[in-house]
Amino acid sequence: MTPPTNDEAQVVGLLLAAGGGRRLGGRPKALLTHRGRPLVEYAVRMLREGGCTGVHVVLGAAADEVRARARLEGCVLVENPEWAEGMGSSLRVGLASLGGTHAGAALVSLVDQPGIGAEAIGRVRAAYRSPASLAAAAYDGRRGHPVLLGADRWQPVAASAHGDQGARAYLAEHEREITLVECGDVAEPYDIDTEADLGRLG
Repeated sequence: MTPPTNDEAQVVGLLLAAGGGRRLGGRPKALLTHRGRPLVEYAVRMLREGGCTGVHVVLGAAADEVRARARLEGCVLVENPEWAEGMGSSLRVGLASLGGTHAGAALVSLVDQPGIGAEAIGRVRAAYRSPASLAAAAYDGRRGHPVLLGADRWQPVAASAHGDQGARAYLAEHEREITLVECGDVAEPYDIDTEADLGRLG
């Protein structure tokens, strides 16, 4: 097999940060405070420290406020005007934004999972082999995030991403092709979804 070129070997972080926090009283998740700064900043830093060569951030709810308050220098900011439709629309917009990067893969991460840090991201990133790669973090054997999508997968993933399902349908259909990377020893895949979850933020 021909070794990947420098461009093809790049894994770009794709952070989905458009949610409006409906169960949090309409507080956009990107702007929740974690360690003194907006949560979206922390998520971007984890992707960078995990080895992603660039980061694309999909914004939606309160996008202008996120741009104003969060330090996202060096990121490609992509706005999803249809963010209220669910994660599927944000994934489609995010993958479309990668079209001109010539990267070999996207590492898809969610802004509301601060328990997944750079070490887990780095492990999944290291599963990249080719633009056909498909990998995901696992927690005690159960698939979770982040998910690595080789560039050859972007178009079919986008075509299957609807509602709040993201890549779930595609991953279920191609389950036997997924390389699972155990991360349960270094990360916790909880979501910040409700008021009760806010206690997990620092």
